[in-house]
Amino acid sequence: MDVIGRFCKVYADICQISPDDLEHIYANDVLFVDPITTHCGIDEVKRYFSNLLTQAESCKFDIADIFACSANGIETYPTSRSNVTHIANWTMTLTLKNGAKQITLDGTTQLGVSDDSIVYHKDYYDLGEMVYEHVPILGFVIKKIKGKLAK
Repeated sequence: MDVIGRFCKVYADICQISPDDLEHIYANDVLFVDPITTHCGIDEVKRYFSNLLTQAESCKFDIADIFACSANGIETYPTSRSNVTHIANWTMTLTLKNGAKQITLDGTTQLGVSDDSIVYHKDYYDLGEMVYEHVPILGFVIKKIKGKLAK
């Protein structure tokens, strides 16, 4: 199984893995970026996941599509850690251990693969939808604002 297959397997339910399993998909010098923070190196990524695993009851990713990127005449720089080779579209379903309601969130991930390891991972999702909308008073205000903007 190639690294993209292993990536899909790990993210099917990340609460069913150990942080050491991440070494099977990520390179030692991986750059992992999400809307909250940036992690450089496998050890930082493992710490990030260790923290998530202590807080989450379940965290599943339904990966709808993974597209391989092709240069098609566009000059690319294969030595760049941010060279995107794949795009994944997904829906995350997260349930926290504190009994909070389930959070469902759509997102996209850019992946850079080199030597059958992921060297670059960047997530795109609506941080407000994930966090702010679930804070009691703030969530109410944000939903009202979104409703007015949609009109």
